[in-house]
Amino acid sequence: MISNNVFERYEIKYLVTNRQRRIIMEAMQSRMKPDDYGKSTICNIYYDTPDYYLIRRSLEKPVYKEKLRVRSYGTAASCDNVFVELKKKYQEVVYKRRVSLPEREAMYYLASGAHGGLEGQIGSEIDYFRAFYRELAPRVFISYDREAFYGRDDDSFRVTFDENIMWRSKDLSLTTPPYGSGILPPDTSLMEVKTSGGIPLWMTSVLSENGIFKTSFSKYGRAYSSLAALRAG
Repeated sequence: MISNNVFERYEIKYLVTNRQRRIIMEAMQSRMKPDDYGKSTICNIYYDTPDYYLIRRSLEKPVYKEKLRVRSYGTAASCDNVFVELKKKYQEVVYKRRVSLPEREAMYYLASGAHGGLEGQIGSEIDYFRAFYRELAPRVFISYDREAFYGRDDDSFRVTFDENIMWRSKDLSLTTPPYGSGILPPDTSLMEVKTSGGIPLWMTSVLSENGIFKTSFSKYGRAYSSLAALRAG
């Protein structure tokens, strides 16, 4: 069975130390609660052209950019559902379209274009994306441990903390356990604030009082830069 998901929101990123994370978590305690996944390991395979056009363009910070990836929560078996995600960003707004289907079907579809039921608007968008860029193939695997929360009074307000972010450019399978090279500095997490509106005052106060400022951070971008440096050296 295939299920569709559509997201439209702002995603604001911060690099926080372990100490800053504890302070934020304390402030969140009475205002937010863990989401359905709680603590989880997220695995992603990013698709790109042979010359890595999509990530190279993204790193130029254009007004509009897009990417295609397939995601699982934990190491997937071939029968487990995974998400094929088309993620777009226009100015500061992130639009995400995704469909869920078994891992073996997702990988076969992305390799061949053949599918049995990937229909509707989201399926059409993914088909168009693949046809437009051509020669898309798995390029980088990225995994991380995530702790996710949402607001008690506003479930559209979400905060996630990612740590142990690793990448690799071989063994590109969601059925293989995570391993690879690290991206983050020691004792650091990537925090993302996701909201369809503004950030609550209590959160802006915590960020301001602790000298926590938004940053530009792309996991795939960091992985690509490391890969390019290895190939150049």
